[in-house]
Amino acid sequence: MAQLSDDCFIPGQGLMAVNAALDMLEERLNTVVGSQTLPLHACPGRILAQDMIATRDVPPHDNSAVDGYAVYFGDLSLDGETRLPVSGRVAAGQPLTGSPQTGTALRIFTGAPIPDGTNGPDTVFMQEDCEIRTEGTQNFVVLPHGITRGANRRAQGEDIQIGETVLRRGDRLRPQDIGLAASLGIAELEVFQRLVVGVMSTGDEVVEPGAAVPAGSIYDANRHTLMAVLSELGCDVRDFGIIPDDPDRISEALVAAARDCDAVISTAGMSVGEEDHLAEAIRAIGSLHFWKVAIKPGRPIAFGQIDGTPFIGLPGNPAAMLVTFLRMARPALLKLAGATDLRPQLYPVRAGFSHRKKEHRREYVRVHLEDGDDGIPVARKHPRSGAGVLSSMVGSDGLVELPEEMTQLSEGTMVSFLPFMEVAR
Repeated sequence: MAQLSDDCFIPGQGLMAVNAALDMLEERLNTVVGSQTLPLHACPGRILAQDMIATRDVPPHDNSAVDGYAVYFGDLSLDGETRLPVSGRVAAGQPLTGSPQTGTALRIFTGAPIPDGTNGPDTVFMQEDCEIRTEGTQNFVVLPHGITRGANRRAQGEDIQIGETVLRRGDRLRPQDIGLAASLGIAELEVFQRLVVGVMSTGDEVVEPGAAVPAGSIYDANRHTLMAVLSELGCDVRDFGIIPDDPDRISEALVAAARDCDAVISTAGMSVGEEDHLAEAIRAIGSLHFWKVAIKPGRPIAFGQIDGTPFIGLPGNPAAMLVTFLRMARPALLKLAGATDLRPQLYPVRAGFSHRKKEHRREYVRVHLEDGDDGIPVARKHPRSGAGVLSSMVGSDGLVELPEEMTQLSEGTMVSFLPFMEVAR
């Protein structure tokens, strides 16, 4: 496991804009995991560890895009039908034996190689456009006029050309990427090992779901939310459970997590109250830096290191925790895991609500989408917006991002929308 420099998380002073914080993370973090070679079926969702260079053309030869008849364009009449004898048959995986002849047509099927030759077939008619006539033992095909040279012919290398970089180091592999590798004959890929992330909760009031709930206690939703979203992200999650409010127990758990994991993440316990021991424990065994990021919902986000292992501390309120994870912690973890595409795509939608906000703070509003009369989706604000209302995340499709300079959003304004499906994967 690679280690980071001791000062990689030290921020600038004052309240940080979201983009400035993200820029700093991208600049100062580096990949901390090694690589491994896996068969294709084990690679979906993994991060590519080296560029994929094409070693062959795809398709490897000119071929027919349809079932029909292949002809030499020079044999066709320019102002009427053309009648040609059928001299052979070419199917996918069964190339023509012998040389093609001008003045004839070849019966050809989708994917079949089109024979080479200066005067060989270069144009394919769809069988639906052709008429077959038989005279004695000879079949003839009658072809309509008006087709263009090269019609229905797929060229060698039309999809991929030899030497082309088709996927790059740091790409997260999607199903279509796996198919592309297979089309090149690649059976194995070098990918980064999964980032091992340790997750823990602290607090005497936090109880494991399924257990009895003493008075004044709550079930631990944050830890289970984090483990779920980390699994969707492709991380190897290590659960360190609920740690009671005891400084020694917290320190022991943090040291164990830092020893066994590539990164450690927790929620709550980062305030200055008498029972908030997590921040004090991290300072005692490592380094801790509070980032005052201008974001709502949320509060100061803690970044630090424990014996060289990155630590991230998120807010304790469930909705604020999830928003700050998606916008701040997720890019950091992706960078540690070797990915290069760190920031999610936002999409334009129309606001179906008005909203006031403070200047110099980026705000994320929970919304669901409806179809607009003009085809543009309309974002409707969830009726409950508290930082602790996790049901508002369940009842929403994503987040509307309101920029720092905005103070008043008017209904009907175009805004940027971050769908949960863009980041919860």
